[in-house]
Amino acid sequence: MPSYDSLTAILFLLILRFLYIEASVHEYAEQRFAKKGNAYVMHGGSEGIYYSRSNNNLNESSSSSANGDAYIRFERIVFQRPQEVSNFSTGLIYAVLFEVDDRETIGGSAYGGQRAICCTADLAKLGACKEGEIIHRQSIKNPGWPEVIGISFDVNEETSTLQPRSIQITRTGMYNLYFMHCEPRLSDVVIDGKTVWKNPNGYLPGRMAPLSNFYGFMSLAFLILGIFWFSQYARFWKEVLHLQNCITLVITLGMFEMALWYFDYKEFNKSGVRPTGITVWAVTFGTVKRTVSRLIILTVSMGYGVVRPTLGGLTSKVIMLGATFFIASEVLELAEHVGAISDLSGNAMLFLSLPVAILDAFFIVWIFTSLSATLNKLQAKRMMAKLDVYRKFTNALAVAVIVSVGWICHELYFKSTDIYNEQWQSAWIIPAFWHVLSFSLLCVISALWAPSQNSMRYAYSDDGSEEFDEDELLMFMKPSLLPKKDVGSPTEVRSAHSDDGAFGGDMEEDKTE
Repeated sequence: MPSYDSLTAILFLLILRFLYIEASVHEYAEQRFAKKGNAYVMHGGSEGIYYSRSNNNLNESSSSSANGDAYIRFERIVFQRPQEVSNFSTGLIYAVLFEVDDRETIGGSAYGGQRAICCTADLAKLGACKEGEIIHRQSIKNPGWPEVIGISFDVNEETSTLQPRSIQITRTGMYNLYFMHCEPRLSDVVIDGKTVWKNPNGYLPGRMAPLSNFYGFMSLAFLILGIFWFSQYARFWKEVLHLQNCITLVITLGMFEMALWYFDYKEFNKSGVRPTGITVWAVTFGTVKRTVSRLIILTVSMGYGVVRPTLGGLTSKVIMLGATFFIASEVLELAEHVGAISDLSGNAMLFLSLPVAILDAFFIVWIFTSLSATLNKLQAKRMMAKLDVYRKFTNALAVAVIVSVGWICHELYFKSTDIYNEQWQSAWIIPAFWHVLSFSLLCVISALWAPSQNSMRYAYSDDGSEEFDEDELLMFMKPSLLPKKDVGSPTEVRSAHSDDGAFGGDMEEDKTE
């Protein structure tokens, strides 16, 4: 009978075998139109695409994904309507592809009224369009755009198929695809098929492309940090503290996370298919790393292992906070990365981000409250070596929090002023910054608590005492409290009197002589 570990391994392999989704390939599986104004609309995708650097025939396949071609290809687009409403011919169903700068070329209004996508009777009277059709005009900036493709149903025809075609991208921009129609009787039409979006260097969407190289650099940075840390760990392994074991875990998780993201993006860029298994592992390693990091900072701020041997009754609360943060963060990251296709973020992301933001704020308040109490305790007990480290640790955290708040303000401003994702080429900097900030803080913590021959001086001691250098002790004592003469203990005083008596006797003998 197979063991539990064997069954787990087999199940894991089966999951990896089937957990593959197409990413830069936008699939439509019986998707319906939604009524928007006077039109019926279905969003087909949005991606940033760089202009094509190749003059290859787009109908010919290339062995390399980084061949310089940039295009959007329609494949197997099928429109289907119910049999009971197939007894009439219809107007056109449109596939409208446009660059975000040309968004004003879609739709119009009569006499400055409400903007409409479908041509109204008033607009038709003005000769601007034909009633019942989509309003669109040629772009002045980009001749030949937007691309508008139409297809209709004949009498008794239940399906209508859009012929495969590729549209070459000759101008860098954020491209949007919408399927539209103006026929109320086609409200139950569904779409099946897919479109393939490709950049010159591969299948990664434009916003994600720079992150591939970024994760490569971050993998190298974690490798350098790991070499430093593990070399120190191997040299002074007999002096290693529990805290240093936790830092080792965080560095290891960071190395795996960055490597997994790098390979995930490379595979996605090469094949156009994003392996969900690798993405899930990258998300999970990152979530575990962030959770463990926050818990370590919180427990260190409480003085665990430094001024107190246990957390006492706070242990369950700390574990509960960590578990809640892990679940909320894991759900957010999975929703954001697994299956992500378009270069757009929906309202669902905002909803899922709120619990994580609230938990992060709670962590910060608890950490600094605990740090204040720990610093006061170290100051009162005159633990100078530990106090020095904790002050540096507090300063590093304070700087990180201030920088984080500043960056959050910048991020909110960036997103509020970029409604149509026109700044997609620089959007990758926002997630990259958080990785750089957390890595920088990890480097500071690694430097403060690097394994050394004196590591044990920072550990908790249950004898209730702390050894200090005399110079350090005198430095922190107020001058008014320093005695002008040496004052001994009662035993030492009695001893001194005894010595003085003996010395006085000797003097009397000298005088007698």
